[in-house]
Amino acid sequence: MAGRVKIVEETTLYKGWSTLKRFVIDYTRRDGRKEEQIREIYNSGDGAAVLLYNPKEKKILLIRQFRLPVLLHGHKDGFIIECCAGMLDELHPEEAIIKEIKEETGYKVKDVTKIYEAFATPGAHMEKIHFYTAKYDTSMKMYSGGGELSEQEDIEILEYGYDEIPALLQSGSIMDAKTIILLQWAWRELV
Repeated sequence: MAGRVKIVEETTLYKGWSTLKRFVIDYTRRDGRKEEQIREIYNSGDGAAVLLYNPKEKKILLIRQFRLPVLLHGHKDGFIIECCAGMLDELHPEEAIIKEIKEETGYKVKDVTKIYEAFATPGAHMEKIHFYTAKYDTSMKMYSGGGELSEQEDIEILEYGYDEIPALLQSGSIMDAKTIILLQWAWRELV
């Protein structure tokens, strides 16, 4: 590898829904000193997230679903409010998020607007999230949504008024980072 980092060894420790690898790297510090570093990195692929908003009715659409890490961390019953999101599964990010919108919410949108890309937790995970916004209205509702049974999803759809966005953020009721990022965009752009 070019620059100050050379990968010396790469070992797969686990391969399942995600992959865990151990890397040994030679790292050159800014002062020129060299050191060996060992890092374990998860790779479950990249993802996409979207904030659905209805400009006519001044509403946003979020979802609530169970997340095991949330429960294991001691947060209530493990259910968390999030924006619609999913893994890319080898699709282009725009295609993936349009598919997720339909599966999770039942809305069929044609266009999404990309606003950001960001690494979720770059210290230990390779995942990069592609952030989108999309307009929705009742004419786009194809079915009730709720997720895919084959993916063991059980999703509740929630609508909030634009005027509720500040309280959602300030109250701490939104604890998902990608949703906080998208709601901050909405607070700046919609409220």
